[in-house]
Amino acid sequence: MHAQHTGIDDATLSHARETVARYLVATPLLAYGGAGLPVPVHLKYEGAQPTGSFKVRGAVAALSAYAAEGIPVVTASAGNHALGIAHAAGLLGVRATVVVPRNGSPAKIRALREYPVDLVVEGDDYDGAEHHALALAESGMRYVSAYNDPHVIAGQSTLVAEVADSLGEDFTVVVPTGAGGLVGGTALGARRAARDIRVIGVESDACHAVSAAVTAGGVVRVPVGDTIADGLVGNLEPGSITPGIVRACGVRLVSVEEAAIRHAVREFALGTGLIAEGSSAAALAALRTGLVPTDRPVVLIVSGRNIAPELLAEILTEE
Repeated sequence: MHAQHTGIDDATLSHARETVARYLVATPLLAYGGAGLPVPVHLKYEGAQPTGSFKVRGAVAALSAYAAEGIPVVTASAGNHALGIAHAAGLLGVRATVVVPRNGSPAKIRALREYPVDLVVEGDDYDGAEHHALALAESGMRYVSAYNDPHVIAGQSTLVAEVADSLGEDFTVVVPTGAGGLVGGTALGARRAARDIRVIGVESDACHAVSAAVTAGGVVRVPVGDTIADGLVGNLEPGSITPGIVRACGVRLVSVEEAAIRHAVREFALGTGLIAEGSSAAALAALRTGLVPTDRPVVLIVSGRNIAPELLAEILTEE
């Protein structure tokens, strides 16, 4: 399968790799000796990114690609994508508007106010914020989706490329999966690597948006439950390109329950000293519940660290 079958060609992937390498330092790949498994387990820690999440990769790649158009960009997000766009806008000198809903995280909204972006609080929830952002796009701005954008997905592909550069052997990479931007990018990056890389995507039981779309052959609406892995829940935009990439690349999708995610957040903090938000912990939860083959080295993508302090404290004190 060639990358262009997914609508993202090799030139787009190469541009993302060069751009991300220019503006962002490669994040640590840490050996996790405490995993207690017969094969090495490595942690790719995206909490070390300047915004605390992998999302800045896609933001830098996309804003770099769109900067030449000379028009401002707009996005809707209450979380890590918004912080990524804000950081990238500062790095690249691109004018950006970020629309956040009124129910957005106060901590993330405070963080966004520190960046040189136009911050607009509009809409009761994410859908309302997105509706407003899309309306702004129609008036002459470029909308940059958190996942349904070829340059964003290409930016996320740089993560597995860094791992392949560091590990001199074949491996399995386990990827938290919400809307599919990271797992889709990882699958495309894995196809370009010199190693044989098996990709496993991990959804939360609270939301099966990508696996449902892969099974149905197109985007379908799914129920969304409560979970601490807020980055893994939400319905996909109609026409999203991520399920097609996941299907074409033969990614295996698995799902983990809430208790396993909470246990994994706790294990990261107490077993490795790493702060991982709920979404980040999905990969370790899949490993611990026997959903990841251990016939070769395993790389867990720890996608971000932006967890509310009170939630982290609650999980760490659970029996």
